[in-house]
Amino acid sequence: MNSGQTGREGARRLNVSDPVSQPMHKTDLTPSPEKPGPITIARHGRPDADRTTMLDWRGYESWWDDCYQPAGLHPDQTPPDDLIAVAAAADIIFASTLRRAIETARAVAPGRELVIDACFIEAELPPPAMAGRFMAKTWGVFARCSWWQGFSRGRESRKDAEIRAALAARTLVEAAQSGPVLLCAHGWFNRMMRPHMRALGWRCVRDGGDSYWSFRRYEYRPR
Repeated sequence: MNSGQTGREGARRLNVSDPVSQPMHKTDLTPSPEKPGPITIARHGRPDADRTTMLDWRGYESWWDDCYQPAGLHPDQTPPDDLIAVAAAADIIFASTLRRAIETARAVAPGRELVIDACFIEAELPPPAMAGRFMAKTWGVFARCSWWQGFSRGRESRKDAEIRAALAARTLVEAAQSGPVLLCAHGWFNRMMRPHMRALGWRCVRDGGDSYWSFRRYEYRPR
């Protein structure tokens, strides 16, 4: 599975100096005697990467690897008050290994210990080999559509990302047995976790959409 490789590469690009703990990959999902804490899954703030850059498909592939994936948050980004409040109430705060996710977690919870885990990184966006020049954000649409149909060009496939999304959901559910949980991660991969959260008995009780700094809140409500 290529997701581990992608995550390790993301971790090597970072100099993580804030307190962190090791990734959590437990499998005991038996509910505790008390109701588990809520799980909030947030998207990162706006990255410091120009998505209007005009590129051919090879240029987009390089832009994704060398510009977007290593990017932190844009200097003008500030977290919303409601997400800061969620972070203050969380017992455990997760982030993916990508810089934009870590900086988001640090922005909403300065000084807090973070659990930084490659399991939560964004799904890959390998572009189809199409003629023409388009903005990076347009290539992102083309790439996601083709990736969803099975095109991965040696990178993490949709099938592998689905397996990872199931593991990610289980990691959050296990952590929630001890109290409220916040994850700062990525737009598309966060959405991929949604069906797995439902399958584990968790319901979305606040849907904030998919924009930067948005978040969804889940509570354990088995049928």
